[in-house]
Amino acid sequence: MVKICCIGAGYVGGPTMAVIALKCPELEVVVVDICASRIDAWNSDKLPIYEPGLDDVVKACRGRNLFFSTDIEKHVADAEILFLSVNTPTKTSGLGAGKAADLTFWEKAARMIADVSNSDKIVVEKSTVPVKTAEAIEKILNHNNNGVKYQVLSNPEFLSEGTAIEDLLYPERVLIGGRETPEGRKAVQTLKDIYARWVPDDLIITTNLWSAELSKLASNAFQAQRVSSINAMSALCEATGASVSEVAYAIGMDSRIGPKFLNSSVGFGGSCFQKDILNLIYICECNGLPEVANYWKQVIKINDYQKRRFLNRVISSMFNTVSGKKIAILGFAFKKDTADTRESASIFVSQGLLREKAIISIYDPKVTEDQIQYDLATNKLDWDSQVPQQPMSPSAKKQVTVTWDPYEATKGAHGVCILTEWDEFKVLDYKKIYDGMQKPAFMFDGRNMVDPVKLREIGFIVYSIGRPLDPWLLDMPAVA
Repeated sequence: MVKICCIGAGYVGGPTMAVIALKCPELEVVVVDICASRIDAWNSDKLPIYEPGLDDVVKACRGRNLFFSTDIEKHVADAEILFLSVNTPTKTSGLGAGKAADLTFWEKAARMIADVSNSDKIVVEKSTVPVKTAEAIEKILNHNNNGVKYQVLSNPEFLSEGTAIEDLLYPERVLIGGRETPEGRKAVQTLKDIYARWVPDDLIITTNLWSAELSKLASNAFQAQRVSSINAMSALCEATGASVSEVAYAIGMDSRIGPKFLNSSVGFGGSCFQKDILNLIYICECNGLPEVANYWKQVIKINDYQKRRFLNRVISSMFNTVSGKKIAILGFAFKKDTADTRESASIFVSQGLLREKAIISIYDPKVTEDQIQYDLATNKLDWDSQVPQQPMSPSAKKQVTVTWDPYEATKGAHGVCILTEWDEFKVLDYKKIYDGMQKPAFMFDGRNMVDPVKLREIGFIVYSIGRPLDPWLLDMPAVA
């Protein structure tokens, strides 16, 4: 039985290894992590992450050929193939702060592998890393090898939270990069044979190491670029009376463009887009390409602009003050079908409203109150100025309530902000919500989830991203 060990039991490592175990029952797959509570959760009925379909896959394999453990060194030493799926956050201090990836965890993992290994291994980069990270891992392993031989591969993930299991079961492509040597090609083939158990051969792409590492950054950058492009158009649509939904549909019919990632919103979030673009910017700057770096900076600047524009629209629409007013936030996750809040627009909007002394009530079907309070109180480095952003102050905590009922969240509110595209928000009883609100009642739809015409018939004053403005809003400045 071939033994696989994955270091890191997070959003990438856990689901990926579960699917490999499901599709390759002859393999022994162990996921290890230093966080005992996370491993305990993987071994329980309440998994540490929410992902549609994940529970069924884990339960089908756990205890058979899928295991979760904190005994890291033992399983690393026993494994023939090691997947590294450790965190690579953006540096918050030192050289490259605000842009460069922090590879502390990667280096520690590589040194630990070198210390405990006594047999040859294939080491696979699984999470997103800067170009040339594989070379750094090789240097650490080969200078501490004790006669052990290593082959380092790049196998970036292309998962979308909310559809990760579907993406793993039916991937658009699997990318494997390795050294162009006989040993490197053999290692690539070994990993390819695993994926070939359920992925068609023509969807498994093999490249050199650097192409694989850069392809992941480029893929996320291009997707984020499309989101920022349509969000930039949404501002122009509001200024001219055009509808961004109609514009997006029209340009999406062009086969050269296509319809994906053309839904305008309050801005993109998640663990990848901003982090990976910042990483790309830093790599460009380090390689003497300031013009290329500045190009990609604009993608993030437009995203920041979109969030500021939405927040300013909320404040200016309500007589330029939200002090003492209750604002309901519907949705705190960065997208539907996940509990992940990293870089969520809801954090930015909520913190902005709190600074304006609003009282906010938050509802999200999956995000816990502890996570919401943590996100609002966490200090974060501004990527562009390297100045810490202002988190929620301790005194502002009493201005925040979290509820598990959307109707309770909106009761007595002056305004409602829809910030996550949860399907249930399409079918809420908005007449009931309107009847329970202060008047005039404002609806700020940051995801274009609801029909503004129907809501105006109910009595709402409606702002929808990129759509013709409510007459009420025409005289209200949208300072950004």
